[in-house]
Amino acid sequence: MIYTVGPVYLSGEFDEDALLAARYRSSMALAAEHRIRTIAFPAISTGVYRFPKERATRIAVWEVLAALERDAEIERVTFVAFSGRDYGVYEGVMAERVPK
Repeated sequence: MIYTVGPVYLSGEFDEDALLAARYRSSMALAAEHRIRTIAFPAISTGVYRFPKERATRIAVWEVLAALERDAEIERVTFVAFSGRDYGVYEGVMAERVPK
């Protein structure tokens, strides 16, 4: 298990995007280092830490796809959505980033 704590979203003026991106990069790097083949992510910081869901989802997808390009040993990444609305946000962002 890799545990990470995302940043609290205040206003977007305190490098929250960079902090969240660093959490995904670090988690993916640890997974690669320990030869973990599958990893799952909740929507980090989007609950009580108030990170806007679409913004956080774009960061998550971007960072994970970049990590997968660097390390082909990770075979499966799962994004865990709390609700149907959250799932729809992930679907939309993935559709923009990953061709069918």
